[in-house]
Amino acid sequence: MARNGMRFKWAVLALAPLFSGVAQADHDHTHELPAVEVTAHAHDSSGHLHQRMVNSADTSEMLQDYIGAYSYQAGGISALPNIRGMNDNRIRVLVDGTELTAACANSMNAPLTYISPAAVANVSVLAGITPVSMGGDSIAGTITVDSAKPVYADSADAWLYQGSFSTVYRSNNNGLSTALSATAASDNLSLNFTSTMDRAQSYEDGNGRKVRSTQFERHIQTLTIGAKGDNEDFVLRLSHQEVPHQGFPNQRMDLVGNKADSINASYSRQFGWGDLDTRIYWQEVSHEMGFFSSEKPGMMPMNTHGKDMGYNIKATIPLNDAHLLRIGNEFHRQTLDDEWPPVSNNPMNMMSPNTFVNINDGRRDRIGIFAEVESQWDSRWSSLLGARVDHVRSSAGRVQPYGNNMMNMADVTAANIFNASSRSDSNNHLDLTATGKYEFSDTTSLEFGYARKTRSPSLYELYSWGKGPMARNMIGWFGDANGYLGNPDLRPEKANTISATLDWHDAEGKSWQAKVTPYFTYVQDYIGVERDPSAPGNAPRTHLIFDNQDARFYGINMEGAKQLWHDTPWGEGRMKASLAWTRGERTNGDSLYQIMPLNARISLEQKKGAWANGIDVQFVDRKTRVDDTRLEPETGGYTLVDLRSSYQWSKARLDFSVTNLFDRYYALPTGGVAFADWKANGSVGAMGPVAGMGRSVNVGLTLDF
Repeated sequence: MARNGMRFKWAVLALAPLFSGVAQADHDHTHELPAVEVTAHAHDSSGHLHQRMVNSADTSEMLQDYIGAYSYQAGGISALPNIRGMNDNRIRVLVDGTELTAACANSMNAPLTYISPAAVANVSVLAGITPVSMGGDSIAGTITVDSAKPVYADSADAWLYQGSFSTVYRSNNNGLSTALSATAASDNLSLNFTSTMDRAQSYEDGNGRKVRSTQFERHIQTLTIGAKGDNEDFVLRLSHQEVPHQGFPNQRMDLVGNKADSINASYSRQFGWGDLDTRIYWQEVSHEMGFFSSEKPGMMPMNTHGKDMGYNIKATIPLNDAHLLRIGNEFHRQTLDDEWPPVSNNPMNMMSPNTFVNINDGRRDRIGIFAEVESQWDSRWSSLLGARVDHVRSSAGRVQPYGNNMMNMADVTAANIFNASSRSDSNNHLDLTATGKYEFSDTTSLEFGYARKTRSPSLYELYSWGKGPMARNMIGWFGDANGYLGNPDLRPEKANTISATLDWHDAEGKSWQAKVTPYFTYVQDYIGVERDPSAPGNAPRTHLIFDNQDARFYGINMEGAKQLWHDTPWGEGRMKASLAWTRGERTNGDSLYQIMPLNARISLEQKKGAWANGIDVQFVDRKTRVDDTRLEPETGGYTLVDLRSSYQWSKARLDFSVTNLFDRYYALPTGGVAFADWKANGSVGAMGPVAGMGRSVNVGLTLDF
């Protein structure tokens, strides 16, 4: 531990020049340095796939471009996003403008699973102080992931035909990803078909040991139809996804089937008074949890059927040269049925003869309106002021246990109490956002603001009613192997956030930049957990019940970039660096769950002609502040080194990378517990943390046609 701590101190010292000495940079240096920004690079604007190889089949991996955003381990394509210490249910995730929710008690089909990294054109992360036009019913921020926009021919005389094929092989887990895109377009009509496939076996850690139940397979097909006029655009996306299987190392069960069909239609038009953007969407999901591999054997089916549907309308109206008004209305409905078929040959007859109805006719409706004004008061001052009101109504129908025998009496009693209750919840939200930006000079600016955000509890947080050990053990998307009980009396979370960003850069905004962002969030009625003293034993884990608490999150993000050389025999070179520290705790001082410890990243990039190369070094401090209520394990500090290189021809691109170059063993600080390994080793002793992936050699090829 001491050696890891010393390594981290050297990492912080290495970052210091970028954060303290940038003011001495050459202001006359005009060669362009790309800005540090939050973008994905799997597509270019023309729709060609895979402009930069992604070393994971999980779209959440792209969040690492944003400082303070990370993900915690789930399945190989289902890691759950986390922004500044707050997890997926507190983040609004939009995939091609649609709001999707997980139709699973373990969040195995979270929103980002419905798009492959190879189909992503852009990722945007807005943390904490989010414009009211971009977020409602969320307190941590908004993540938007978009695929490529339709492309059109340059003239009406000839059609445009283009396409791309890409493939990536990853050695550690024998992983393979492929993507095919084909487009035919006139000057006002565009047709595109995209098909992606991702699959892998279970990966090995730095000691060469298999991390059980980390295999996966996914297929997605999308048809995109675009049409445009002189001042209007219409886009229709039809998508089908299938996940035949996906292992989860930190869950008691795995995914054995997920099928989803979606329709997403958007229409935008420019009028004399401003712009109008509209969207309507629908998605239906059939999902099944169970067991499919000898790496985690068992017998218990769990089936869910969910739908997401809604619309959003936004008008952007210039009031004058200085002020821009945005107003809008949104509606989102989630429906959910969660049933567990009986298992007749269960040795203790606990799982028969009835179907266990966990959530019956669950429904969650949200309707909201918002208005915000963006103002440019003069050449130095700008501001954004917004207000939003949402109404959220949740409900669920009657439920039933597996049976009425003595083994099920805890669930029988709980079902009777649940069925006698009102089973409905209704809340009103008020969100406010106020930000300002002041340009002190051509090289220094300050952005600051305040936001009040509100989130109502999810259907699972409200209506997971089973009190028997087995029923509780099936609920929980935290990867901690604990059992959870819902609470219909939960109140909405209210978060108050203040934040500021001090930005230094060269006068042209091209050669160097450094940013420092401190933040503080106080959450009233944070939905946390307490141990349930009335629950039966669940060793070596525990039983928990959702309840309201007060919590606070605070920290600092630092990032910088500097061009190191230009127009030399080595081409061009630049350095990027970042550092993030977050603290999350209840107001009594107890640490909250899955908070990423102090971490930093340094990247050195070089480009000469068609060659591009890079080295990335990540430092993560040891984790000693853990959530004792959830029995969260401590983890040690570590350093990872990645190498990458690529060569670009006119119609082809070759990518090569080595991740975890020195094959280091490390435990994931936000990975939960290794339940699959613990079970395979005889279910003896404490559950350790999930190990990260060892060295992997990755090769990618892209062909344009």
